[in-house]
Amino acid sequence: MIREPDVTYVIHSDPIDTLILRKERGAFFTPPAITRFVSKWAIRAPDDRVLEPSAGDAAFLVSAVDRLRELAPRRIRPPTVYGVEIHAHSAGVARKRVSDAGGNADIELSDFFAVQPDQAFDAVIGNPPYIRYQDFAGEARARARGAAIRGGVSLTGLASSWAAFTVHSALFLKKGGRLAFVLPAELLSVNYASPVRKFLFSRFREVQLVLFDEQVFPEAEADVVLLLADGYLEGPAGHATIRQTKNAGTLDTLGPGQSWTPADPAGKWTSSLIDADAVHVLQYVCATGFYTNLETWGDTTLGMVTGNNKYFTLSPQRVAELGLRPDELLSLSPPGSSHLRGLSLSSAQLKKLGEDGSAIHLFYPTHPPSKAAAAYIADGHRTGVDTAYKCRVRKTWYRVPLISPADLLLTCMNADTPRITENAARARHLNSVHGVYLADMHRDLGRELLPVASLNSITLLHAEMVGRAYGGGILKIEPKEADIWAMPSPTLVASCAGKLREVKKSVAKLLDNGKLLDAVKIVDQVLLDDSEVSATQMATVRNARSELANRRNMRSASGR
Repeated sequence: MIREPDVTYVIHSDPIDTLILRKERGAFFTPPAITRFVSKWAIRAPDDRVLEPSAGDAAFLVSAVDRLRELAPRRIRPPTVYGVEIHAHSAGVARKRVSDAGGNADIELSDFFAVQPDQAFDAVIGNPPYIRYQDFAGEARARARGAAIRGGVSLTGLASSWAAFTVHSALFLKKGGRLAFVLPAELLSVNYASPVRKFLFSRFREVQLVLFDEQVFPEAEADVVLLLADGYLEGPAGHATIRQTKNAGTLDTLGPGQSWTPADPAGKWTSSLIDADAVHVLQYVCATGFYTNLETWGDTTLGMVTGNNKYFTLSPQRVAELGLRPDELLSLSPPGSSHLRGLSLSSAQLKKLGEDGSAIHLFYPTHPPSKAAAAYIADGHRTGVDTAYKCRVRKTWYRVPLISPADLLLTCMNADTPRITENAARARHLNSVHGVYLADMHRDLGRELLPVASLNSITLLHAEMVGRAYGGGILKIEPKEADIWAMPSPTLVASCAGKLREVKKSVAKLLDNGKLLDAVKIVDQVLLDDSEVSATQMATVRNARSELANRRNMRSASGR
């Protein structure tokens, strides 16, 4: 099929395939309903040449054979389909399955990134391996990044395997060819996929996305979309078509979808998931200056990394047991963020957390350490705390690198929405939350009122758009994403300051009772007076946010 290049690569020759082995190489075999749908869309003529670059057990190739035979029912010779597979056992299974289906399988045993592109195919279909960047390293990553560069795409070190795989696969298409892939929904939202999104819009004439309400691969703990890209080298695409369905079993009833035009193809595509009217409201309030991004208020940074929270973070009871002195401890927002659901973290609240057993102290011994601290350090050495990577690379392993107390604390892993809390206790924070350091000109106003002003429907909607959904329905937001997160501008907050102060106590009480959305409605009413956004428009924004949050939670429930 494709001539093998002069390069060394590892072939997986395991005689038996298992779920553990498949997860290690990012292989999750695809439901027949999806392979049939993809083959029907991508294969349009009986002589189409079809490639599956990660053949697995030939689920796509078998569907391709069925589709080719359907298009030419009087075919005399069995159709030939092409594939690449790194795992020897799977390749053998694939050849037999294709043969049993009435076709010929030309499958090359190779790492796909080691195969030089051959623009010989009408359709490239499949389910690329999904290996996160932490496990995607060394020579394999180098080959993948090199393959992407051949397509004009430079990927960061954070990119998972599917990103380079998608670009490399497109290079095997003839002009006018079609790419149909099952991809992680990360395509829509993660920063490292930005050049892939741009590549797809620039190289293809048409781009379609099929979105699922429920998880397709529960064992992968990842949400997926179908990418259907038509007309290779006939781009750029002027828009994308977004189609939505419940699950793989409802693909046959898929509607025509809606047209969606991104402001920037390289930007996040999460706005494709919601009502365009809600996006227009968001764009309006930002363009008029009523809203700005969080970075206008200040810098968002990661928290401290101890290397061993169990050792370095201490409850008051544990401090008493160890006999540590007050000057060997620093005030700390406890690990996690469940305590940061209100408007402020006060010294009294922090003390109460400590009384309830939370670790509100950071061990930070003096130099030289006291007798009690020296004994605790010796115990850490005895139990191997000093061998953890973050500890052993320090000049003094038991002194955690400090960052100053932030003005505001921002929760980064959320079941509902990211929360901004005033750090009235002036506690330091760990990397389970982010810190927001307000600009001098906005510090007083931001500390007092941004936590309450941020609880509005536009900010909640934009959090769903700039953040990313993780397993269990969690919405995660990173500092770079927080930088562009839409917030009421300092001008708007200042103009509403009196009214925000009036409702602050009521909002705090609702939050204490777990009534987030009731609190948001109160803040919306305050900000509406000066934002020139109608109640009807705000209802559209609320519905859009609800749809995204429900989608996130529904996919989580379907994957359990």
